[in-house]
Amino acid sequence: MTTPVILDCRNVWKLYGAQADTFLNTNSSPSSADLEAANLIGAVRAVNVQIRKGEIFVIMGLSGSGKSTLVRCMSRLVESTAGEIRFEGKDLLSASEEELIQIRRKKMGMVFQQFALLPHLTVLENAAFPLDIQGVDKKTREARAQEVVELVGLKGREGYFPRELSGGQQQRVGIARSLAAEPDIWFLDEPFSALDPLIRREMQDEFLRLQNILHKTIVFITHDFDEAIRLADRIAVMKDGIIEQVATPEDLVLQPATDYVAEFTRHVSRAKVIRAASVMEPIDGDSFAGDVSHDAVIEAIADPVEASDLPHKVLEDGKPVGQISRKAVIDVLVGRR
Repeated sequence: MTTPVILDCRNVWKLYGAQADTFLNTNSSPSSADLEAANLIGAVRAVNVQIRKGEIFVIMGLSGSGKSTLVRCMSRLVESTAGEIRFEGKDLLSASEEELIQIRRKKMGMVFQQFALLPHLTVLENAAFPLDIQGVDKKTREARAQEVVELVGLKGREGYFPRELSGGQQQRVGIARSLAAEPDIWFLDEPFSALDPLIRREMQDEFLRLQNILHKTIVFITHDFDEAIRLADRIAVMKDGIIEQVATPEDLVLQPATDYVAEFTRHVSRAKVIRAASVMEPIDGDSFAGDVSHDAVIEAIADPVEASDLPHKVLEDGKPVGQISRKAVIDVLVGRR
């Protein structure tokens, strides 16, 4: 069954400069040279992308590629110059200011690189703040805030102020606050980039743990490809406001659509993205050293498979679909596949 689309962007543009709207009315598909000649900056250019319910959709690119602007267009924090954005089947761009406020308060959660915690409020009060804005009574909002504070691992620190927390703990408060209103879609703009590598890894682990519990629809921005392939169901690679390719991490590495994507992914370890299903063989015999999941990446299963003379059975939904051998794993590790 096809997973429903929750957010649908069609031919979305965001141009900066004088008379950008008028320019697009007469130039529906301008080139980079056309934009430069008109003294316009194409922050987002002809973007078509569909976000599916329950997936982690990562948008990545170098600084200035347009990824943050695109996410702000998706939530109408920035007004698009042209195009169509449909959220849960409704035209987001035609929503009134009051409708938009309600959508953002109740259906969209946002976490940015800057934690933006309110320094005079405690952890619990910061987490409850979105519900306070909605007019939810104190008892109800504090009970919900307590739930999300515990969910992000901050039980026992409810009475702390932001200045009394580490950077990773502050980021957890920001995540708790964005979850308090139980959003349908969750936008995260480089939420871990200000953290040191160890804490960043811990926050990625925490993020994946939360997603396994909550199954949110998530749009996640990063410039770190290792972070992207660890978190994403699908990745969109952007360059100069244009989406170069949308694909799974594995397909981006193995089947890059453009030279830019190929160069962007050239140094990625294939063992981190190639799945057992992609290198398995038909079952031959009935002696196996163990089982592995069809969607497990080679890096995760390399040690036991490489250490055994017998193949491992590959399972999908508990049923055998193939086998994977030591040779197949070694071929991936040394770059022969």
